[in-house]
Amino acid sequence: MIFKAVGDSRPYPDHGLTSRQWTDVAPRLVRLDDLITTKRTLDLQMLLSEDSTFYGDLFAHVVEWQGELYLEDGLHRALRAAIHQRPTLHARVFVVP
Repeated sequence: MIFKAVGDSRPYPDHGLTSRQWTDVAPRLVRLDDLITTKRTLDLQMLLSEDSTFYGDLFAHVVEWQGELYLEDGLHRALRAAIHQRPTLHARVFVVP
């Protein structure tokens, strides 16, 4: 299994971070098998795009809440890592108090 679980919503409270505020969170390595997704579907065109990070952050966005890691943004990056047989992903991890 690639991820710890596949979800279809964000179970954690709204953190209120803007895109700009996410860039202040330092990236770190996260294991794919520790992540719970918050989306069940993926735009295949986004996954196969040569430059899929053009419109967004270079790092995935992960929210840590109640000891779990939720992949909020960057599902296509995580799947690309899995396709290339990499067990980890660089992500910005925000801890919700």
